[in-house]
Amino acid sequence: MADKRQQDSPSPNTTSRRRVLAAAALAPALTPVLGAAPARAGALHARQDEHAPIQPVMTKLTDWAAVGAALGRPGDMRRFMYHTAFPRRDLKVRSRGVLIDPALALGTHLSFVRYSDLSTLLMGDTVVTEDELQCFCDVLQRHGVMQTAIHKHLLAHQPPVWWVHVHAHGHDPVAVARGLRAALDRTGTPPAAPAASTPPVDLDTAAIDAAMGVKGVADGVIYKSTFVRRETVTDGHMVLPPGLGATTSVNFQPLGGGRAALSGDLVMVADEVQPALTALRRGGIELVELHHHNLNDQPRLFFVHYWAVGNAVRLAAAVRKAVDTTNVVPMPGGAGQ
Repeated sequence: MADKRQQDSPSPNTTSRRRVLAAAALAPALTPVLGAAPARAGALHARQDEHAPIQPVMTKLTDWAAVGAALGRPGDMRRFMYHTAFPRRDLKVRSRGVLIDPALALGTHLSFVRYSDLSTLLMGDTVVTEDELQCFCDVLQRHGVMQTAIHKHLLAHQPPVWWVHVHAHGHDPVAVARGLRAALDRTGTPPAAPAASTPPVDLDTAAIDAAMGVKGVADGVIYKSTFVRRETVTDGHMVLPPGLGATTSVNFQPLGGGRAALSGDLVMVADEVQPALTALRRGGIELVELHHHNLNDQPRLFFVHYWAVGNAVRLAAAVRKAVDTTNVVPMPGGAGQ
């Protein structure tokens, strides 16, 4: 039996030969597995590139002629943005006894931005009455225009008005413009008015500028100071140009005798919200709403709308203390959307 076991047991040389043959047989199968790591890394790199931030590009007013025609009125260039305003001059809205000028808080603003991948982003803020709201949203939805916020910018007022923030991204800005026009046509938004001269703003604008730390601009009879976030803000994978979707606006409507109605909003990140709210209240400024305007912004931004009536320069000094709690700088080129 011992001799039998010795005959059946493979010799050391036979075992070595079998191992070599097995390794050779497995080599073709192992080669793609071992080589797959660079392929996976390359695919990951491609995926990362696909989601790298996309930069806005400068355009000319003539690039937006078809969009302007679809919207039914001319727009203007604000650096990267093609901007069109639709003031609700048809509305006579009173809040806290003040007849609201459209440029103070009743303006629809739509901005289009072109990106390096040739796509276009729309962001805007639209003003509709409560009776118009549901139908307006229905038409937007049929045309693929998103609503990213629906809320108030004023305290108690009549007639009741709502503000709808709109958003669209794609490669056919004319189709987006047609959808916006179809929705606006279901409201009382009036046609564009011919350009007209307006009297100087009846406020001490130099003193307001000094208090705010920024040079303001006149929009009709309204005086506006605008700030933008200091850090880069993205919407999804798109970098937002300064002035789009991330601005602090401070608007003064003259009431005579150096007094003004103050209305606007501060843009904040989460850690800034409570200090800003506290500073507003300490300055005697009323809080209206705290909310988001967008769905996919980074950093996540919050907006507080506010209201006050009083001496314009003192109000400017009070709201400046709230502005200073946030990471903003003056708007390049003056006031924007």
